Amino acid sequence: MKTVEESVVTAMDGTDSELFPYLPYILQDIWEIGSDPEIIIDLIKKHKEKPAELKVLDLGCGKGAVSIKLAHKLNCRCVGIDAVKEFIEEANKKAKEYNVASLCKFITGDIRLEVNKCSNFDIIILGSIGPVLGDYYDTLSTIKKSMNKNGLIVLDDCYIEDDSDYTHQLIQKREIVLKQIFDAGMDLIEEVKIQKDDIKESNDYIFKNLKMRCDELIEKYPDKKELFLNYIKQQEDENEVLETKVVCSTMLIKKK
Repeated sequence: MKTVEESVVTAMDGTDSELFPYLPYILQDIWEIGSDPEIIIDLIKKHKEKPAELKVLDLGCGKGAVSIKLAHKLNCRCVGIDAVKEFIEEANKKAKEYNVASLCKFITGDIRLEVNKCSNFDIIILGSIGPVLGDYYDTLSTIKKSMNKNGLIVLDDCYIEDDSDYTHQLIQKREIVLKQIFDAGMDLIEEVKIQKDDIKESNDYIFKNLKMRCDELIEKYPDKKELFLNYIKQQEDENEVLETKVVCSTMLIKKK
């Protein structure tokens, strides 16, 4: 099993676990690190009649943007878990700003372990965290134990179109994704594909701030210059993939 540091860095599109302690500094200007909260809110409103009664689990919640906006818009209760304690501290601050601190609970922990302590959730969110819990089959097989019988899983990720010749170490073809969802005893009930222009706009904003902070760290820690330069390059490469090679989408999944 990867260390929690390795898993977090992988989820942030990095490869060197030495980057882990610098992530809070690098991402200090960015609150919405992964998924689009508005898409998730719309999906939940469409498929759940009484959203205010929902109990939501946000795995790899980052700085809590999705949970906080869900609580603010739907008045539901949310539990967010992330391994970066500075992200959790920021999430708690934001929850107070949005007046939803009473509805949101944020926990610092390894989601691979913490998920086994969770039960009876109505919604479980996996927002752009990558294969932290394994492939789609392993991930869904694990987390469905934490949801109630009518629960839904929100999976925000990307895949390669079946007719594409492109390959990626961590990204699967759509047919493989769907097969693993089916084999885990679940069905895809709705999918919202993210527009390329929206992806590029988000990527550009994040990259501008990320690069600025990495440049500052290079000045402060010149002996680690290659670490930060490599991360900048990895972000550039990953942005190109997201914008030109794959489909990014938010999937809504339920038990069969």
